[in-house]
Amino acid sequence: MTASIGIISSGRGENLRYILQAERAGQLPARVKIVLADQPDAGALRIAEEFCVPHMFIEPAGSSREEYDQKLIEHLEGAGVELVVLTGYMRILSPGFVRHYKNRILNIHPALLPSFRGLDAFGQALEHGVTWTGTTIHIVDEDVDHGPIVYQQPVPVKRSDTRESLKARIQRAEYRAYPRAIKMFIEGRPKVVGRKVVFENGAK
Repeated sequence: MTASIGIISSGRGENLRYILQAERAGQLPARVKIVLADQPDAGALRIAEEFCVPHMFIEPAGSSREEYDQKLIEHLEGAGVELVVLTGYMRILSPGFVRHYKNRILNIHPALLPSFRGLDAFGQALEHGVTWTGTTIHIVDEDVDHGPIVYQQPVPVKRSDTRESLKARIQRAEYRAYPRAIKMFIEGRPKVVGRKVVFENGAK
């Protein structure tokens, strides 16, 4: 089974690079069909071009959140997308978008949710003095950094860590974790039961 993926991004797009590398190496049962961005200089667009993946900047100015998300849906549907993957997307998806792709949107967050939701998860972890943080891939629901958890990768916090050193180590964990989580999600035939993701094939 090969799933058709659509990527939506705002930033550097390095997670996209590792997803595409896994796809091209035959390690991911998926095909990235389109990359969409809300910033004209998003790194994800350059990476998509490098890998010869259809890509497009969609101008958000002048559109309401619902109107903008409808544009996204039109492009995703036109590409035959089954699974939407967010890589550093900084806009909050509208309820209509989330309903359209119910339980078929994945996001990555640089903390072990439900801890340190929202912005600057690295700084939050350091401020709270935790000894472990990490990264979480979760299903997107209508709340921010809230949906059912698919996969988590812990990362130790060192006494010498600065925000930048911790961020760099978590990002390296993300590059491994996101392709693995997508593979689990596609092959595991997941169902959402309450707050949990249950895999029909027993994946963990």
